[in-house]
Amino acid sequence: MIDLTINKESLEQNIKKAKENNVVLPTFAQMRNPDTQVTDEVKDKLKNVGLWDINPLNLYRITWKNEPKMQGGNYGKPNYIELPSKLTGVDAKIICMVGKYFPTGCHKVGASFGCLVPRLVTGQFNSATQKAVWPSTGNYCRGGAFNSKLLACDSVAILPEGMSRERFDWLRTIAGEIIATPGSESNVKEIFDATNDIRKNRKDAVIFNQFEEMGNYLWHFEVTGNAISEAFDDLSIKMSEDGLAPNFAGICLMSGSAGSMAAGDQLKQKYPNSKIAVGEALQCPTILNNGFGDHRIEGTGDKHIPWVHNVKNTDMVIAIDDEDAMQLLRLFNTETGKEFLIKEIGMTEYDVEKLSYMGISGVANMLCAIKFAKHYELTSNDVVATILTDSVEMYISRLEELQEAEGDYTVKKAVSDYTRRILGASTDHLLELPYNERKRVHNLKYYTWVEQQDRCVNDLNAQWYDQTNTFESVQKQASQIDELIVEFNNKVSKC
Repeated sequence: MIDLTINKESLEQNIKKAKENNVVLPTFAQMRNPDTQVTDEVKDKLKNVGLWDINPLNLYRITWKNEPKMQGGNYGKPNYIELPSKLTGVDAKIICMVGKYFPTGCHKVGASFGCLVPRLVTGQFNSATQKAVWPSTGNYCRGGAFNSKLLACDSVAILPEGMSRERFDWLRTIAGEIIATPGSESNVKEIFDATNDIRKNRKDAVIFNQFEEMGNYLWHFEVTGNAISEAFDDLSIKMSEDGLAPNFAGICLMSGSAGSMAAGDQLKQKYPNSKIAVGEALQCPTILNNGFGDHRIEGTGDKHIPWVHNVKNTDMVIAIDDEDAMQLLRLFNTETGKEFLIKEIGMTEYDVEKLSYMGISGVANMLCAIKFAKHYELTSNDVVATILTDSVEMYISRLEELQEAEGDYTVKKAVSDYTRRILGASTDHLLELPYNERKRVHNLKYYTWVEQQDRCVNDLNAQWYDQTNTFESVQKQASQIDELIVEFNNKVSKC
């Protein structure tokens, strides 16, 4: 469970600092349903605030339901797109939750807030005297640094040196300190090593490790899970009008920190016949084949199983070739590629422009959903959900690198990429996970978390044998944390 023990002295300092900086914290209820839960006063003030502005009011934009605009937006339905079958080549409906319209352009700002807020409202983190440390493969530390800036506290962003230039350029304007670790998204141990060095030598720092913080899990269970369910309900109305019988078939997500997999846990409770599929890079098939390696699907950390991944509830692993993700990023974001999709495939210009909502991991998530639909032979009645963590805006430098290395993107290349990498996506490098396979994957946690990170083996066993007091108990903590947030805000207003 998330520790909610109160440190009164630090809590009082947090309250004082929040008052000084005009900080009012959103509750989980407000992040789930901002239109009905956020006050009219806050909504009016947001009309003058840009989505990425360093303004504490943007804490109230930690939701999937922001109006899709960069300046002055309020709230609406969950932001999602439905991929047309002309693109995917499958009959199943694939819906993609859009992360672009969060502050920082990525939903990780929510996961980081989910980790930060319990310690802030209990006083376990002192925003006046301590630095918040955000270990990450890219976007999580961006979200953490942003939230830290809104709260006027110091931050340390940790991410691999091989991540895209856009991440570092932006972080230099926001984070108090940046630590670039060796390697790329595959080198998670190096991130942990840097984190442990800080833990050992810097007493003024508090680590918010997304790979083990259950606040990450809880935020996605509560906020992302509900948003996907509402998107499915919205699509179901249209499907029913077309004479279809909507069926939620499952959710497909590249692993990363595995926090978003928690959305699948909630969706399975609502739709018991649905499945959860976890994706990973074929070049580093940790779950699929106990493997290792390097890859280019940024944000997908591997060579370990995150502590927050509820492996016992995961039905399938799907490996995606990073070359497919990189080349489709070009197809979706070059004029030649877009023209091909409109004139030859028959997509509308409107649908093609929305493909820019996919970053590299978003393209990989789309391919996971296509392979999932093909494996289960899904029909037009079936809906598969996935997430577009961030948009192409985080990867313009990668497109430039591909242009320099491979030359202009041609029509011939567009035909090849579409037919081979989308229509030709097959059910290879895919494994359903029966009980014994899930246990194998779960056991891989031992090497990272018990041997390297000093976690207790009894806690590891409890995740498998006692889910009532592990993952299920965390799922029930949102209301407790909301009570603490409301109490915190009341004290701030009276301070």
